[in-house]
Amino acid sequence: MKVSIITICYNRQETIAKAIESVLSQDYSTIEYIVIDGNSKDGTKEIIESYSRKIAHYISEPDKGMYDAINKGLKLATGDIIGLMHSDDEFYNSNVVSKIVNAFKNSLDTDGIYGDGIYVTNDSEEKIVRNRIGGNYDIKNINKGWLPLHPTVYLKKEIIERYGHYNLNFKIASDTEFLLRYLFRHKIKMVYISDYIVKMRMGGMSTNYKRAFEVLYEDYKIYKFHNLSAVKVVLLKKMYALSQYLKK
Repeated sequence: MKVSIITICYNRQETIAKAIESVLSQDYSTIEYIVIDGNSKDGTKEIIESYSRKIAHYISEPDKGMYDAINKGLKLATGDIIGLMHSDDEFYNSNVVSKIVNAFKNSLDTDGIYGDGIYVTNDSEEKIVRNRIGGNYDIKNINKGWLPLHPTVYLKKEIIERYGHYNLNFKIASDTEFLLRYLFRHKIKMVYISDYIVKMRMGGMSTNYKRAFEVLYEDYKIYKFHNLSAVKVVLLKKMYALSQYLKK
């Protein structure tokens, strides 16, 4: 199985090398690595270009936001399985992709897999801030605010081609809409693997406190868009997240 991994970035010179290295250090050899840069101005492009021989596809040009950049990567991807590695994050260890591939091989009828992740402080100590355990898949939990951690989700290419890319009408939480569309509307088959997939740094694209209220409001619009009890589900989602911080 070929695995396509997409990294998108914009002005991430402090973290992009670690993200790239974590992909290149995987012990699984059949990886198609795709990097989409939004025409960075801070030295990010130069760092990416230093790895050019090991990157299958690289684009650096202005985009309409992070989800537009991801969609560009999806159009380039030719792997049987597709996943993301955000520019602020790293794989938990060097055999993560091997475990993902084995999970697909052991469950041939599954459309996707997901696992666990940890959030760490954005400093040299990298203290664990949040422990995100995915848990066994049950579609009923979506009504309780549960969704798999987005960067741990790996899907078959054929499923993405069937149900579409990220909705650009949602600017900062389109990953929520994407997951709801696949899991709740189309009820794809998902398998949970009880392993850590990703280590995420606080303050990155998906964990920036300054954007928390914007994400909250867009989440509300997305759940309403999918005809769920938006206020209730968003509140439950935030309570679930808070409990993970308290239990870390």
